[in-house]
Amino acid sequence: MINVDKDQKNLIIEGLIRAQEWDALVAVLRKMPVVDIVDVLNGLDDETLIEVLGLFNLEEQGYIVSDFNRETQMKLFNLLDRKTFADIFTNMASDVRADFYQELDREQQLQMLPFLNKKTREDVTHLSSYEPETAGGIMSTDFATLFENMTARQAIEKVRKDAPSKKMIYYLYVVDNQMKLKGFTTLKDLIMADPDSLVSEFVHTDYTFAHVDEDRESVAAKIDKYDLVAIPVINQLNQLAGIVRHDEAIDVIRAEHTEDMEKFMGIVPVHEHEELNYVETTPVQHFKKRVVWVAALAILGLLTGVVIHRFESALETLVILAFYMPMVADTGGNTGSQAATIVIRAMALGQIKLRQWAKILFKEARISLFLGIVIGIITFGNVLLLSSVFNVPLPEHLTLPFVGLGIAIALSLQVISATLIGASLPLIVRRLGGDPAVAASPAITTLVDATGLLIYFSVATLLFF
Repeated sequence: MINVDKDQKNLIIEGLIRAQEWDALVAVLRKMPVVDIVDVLNGLDDETLIEVLGLFNLEEQGYIVSDFNRETQMKLFNLLDRKTFADIFTNMASDVRADFYQELDREQQLQMLPFLNKKTREDVTHLSSYEPETAGGIMSTDFATLFENMTARQAIEKVRKDAPSKKMIYYLYVVDNQMKLKGFTTLKDLIMADPDSLVSEFVHTDYTFAHVDEDRESVAAKIDKYDLVAIPVINQLNQLAGIVRHDEAIDVIRAEHTEDMEKFMGIVPVHEHEELNYVETTPVQHFKKRVVWVAALAILGLLTGVVIHRFESALETLVILAFYMPMVADTGGNTGSQAATIVIRAMALGQIKLRQWAKILFKEARISLFLGIVIGIITFGNVLLLSSVFNVPLPEHLTLPFVGLGIAIALSLQVISATLIGASLPLIVRRLGGDPAVAASPAITTLVDATGLLIYFSVATLLFF
């Protein structure tokens, strides 16, 4: 299999599957990353999946099943007898198996617990006790610890004994006899140190850590900010309780980004904090995710109808106003959504604080003024060009340039208004204790549509009638 490119390897794998050469297939798969093995196994039927998976050793099965999605993990739980699955479960990543354990109902948990060794049983029940949204809920117990009074030679022996996974052997955490965290060292430091030197001589005491009850998004932000492979998690007694790996932080950031994006677009999650695959999600689930905001905004959209009805006589008298109503809606929605997106992102990254609301709105007002001038000039040109081409009738007391100026002023004011609304809504929601992302783009669009038309017809009435 040396120097075989990916396409050739895929052809070989497909051939082995067709020929049902499972031993040869496993020999090929063993040379591949776990994520690629999972892709291959996902394409097998249930019976074949169990047969092929059983040809790997238990440690390999643990790595593979850890990378399966929750649906496949649950399928294996139901297909395999409890002892067989418990053996695989014991070798799964500690954070993954804790998450899976929490997904089981009480009866299923009790069925599997007798087949788990004491260490695994205690580890699972311990990790499962933390809230999913905290550092404790996403941490792993897959790490190695050292003592300050150990020599480098003794430390290396202890690392071998602890046998952390390849993912987490880089950081080695230094603790006292009460498991209180004193610092960390790296595998490189340990290897390069004199075998008889004490760990205390090369331990790093300046380190970043997280608390078990700290929000998982905050933990992911720390890993990202300090470019860490992992971050230690301590409890209220400053004892090392676990670690959060960088790959877990990436998953958290991706999940939070997806959640914020869905909220911003008015999509309600069907399962809280669960990232659903588009293809695997049923039409009914998609319907449930979208219907709430769509229906609510349809009702809120009645405001737009009320505004138009209120100025019905102005529309009948000055037909040209109807031609530029879509421009009012589009311009307001775009500028409002832009402002909201920028403010929400700045808040999420910690660049702005709620107490800076006056500074934020003043800045957005200046920006919107410049945008309003640009939109006003464009609108004035559009009115002169299009209305003259299509020969739109006007009342005798009005000229096209004057009407164009009035519409341009209305659009400019709409830009300023929409920008301030878009920037204000996330701040207001945060002030009320909510998630700024719920100041959703569809909500902003609907609101600025109504206020924009009100501004538009009010300026027209003031200037033209």
